[in-house]
Amino acid sequence: MASENKFYPIKIGSALNDSTLKINHTCLRVKDPARTIDFYKKHFGMTVLGSKDFPDAKFSLHFLTFPKDNVGKTEKGETAIFSVSGVLELTHNWGSESDPEFKINNGNEEPYRGFGHICFSVANIEETCKRLESEGVSFKKRMSDGRQKNIAFALDPDGYWIELVQYIKDTEESPRKDVGDKFNHTMIRVKDAEKSLEFYQNVLGMKILRKTDHENAKFTLYFLGYEVPSGHNSSSAEGVLELTHNWGTENDPNFKYHNGNDKPQGYGHICVSCDDPALLCHEIEGKYGDKIQWGVKYNQGKMKNLAFIKDPDGYSIEVVPSYLTL
Repeated sequence: MASENKFYPIKIGSALNDSTLKINHTCLRVKDPARTIDFYKKHFGMTVLGSKDFPDAKFSLHFLTFPKDNVGKTEKGETAIFSVSGVLELTHNWGSESDPEFKINNGNEEPYRGFGHICFSVANIEETCKRLESEGVSFKKRMSDGRQKNIAFALDPDGYWIELVQYIKDTEESPRKDVGDKFNHTMIRVKDAEKSLEFYQNVLGMKILRKTDHENAKFTLYFLGYEVPSGHNSSSAEGVLELTHNWGTENDPNFKYHNGNDKPQGYGHICVSCDDPALLCHEIEGKYGDKIQWGVKYNQGKMKNLAFIKDPDGYSIEVVPSYLTL
């Protein structure tokens, strides 16, 4: 990473020092929500925090998470879906479940690679994989496959990859016991690691939690996020973003990753929430001007109290209040 921020040269402002900033959710489009919700509930024990239909636009949103006891309430007494990390948003465009030709882009097939996977971390990966196989869950990679024997990749009904990792490790002081399954991270591939790291650190205030180089395969992984809760490590925390950089892509002027929102669609976005997103967006707009591309500026779209900002690869990041009402 460069010693100076040549892409986004600023000093961190008050909004980016906001302790309420968190990666709240990851949005995936799904073909059949009933099928997908049943999959995540049955095989992973996730629960539905809330759902909302949008009849005018003919789509629905469903928010799932692993059981947690720190979900707040909005002023209207509703579940504060955006107040916690580790949420999976499923977006269903009405009618796709009845279309035999409709297929989700899982982000891992050429020429539409970009989004890679979501990752669930567990206390005991061997027991989890054995149980999932006995339940008929399909795998892209079992632990016995390939070089990396400590991870696996399950497949959901739309073919999205679900990485499975173990958070109890000899190399980590904590956690040393089962603290429940966690929605640990979301992986996206990036063309220029330097540019992306400066964006996520300077514009959105994230920190590098961990970095691993894989020289034989010529790629580097960067794990970013906000604060890791006490008693957790970067594998057991929720709300982490993994950037995968395949070496050399930054030198190819014609190289481009698929952002998930262009056709064919699949991955939608990650969402950052905080108590004062209006201030955050105001600071970003004031400091960066036209260096930043917005999908929708805060409170200026059809749906209020949110914004969509785009990263250097064109991936979308939603920005919402922690206590937004659906």
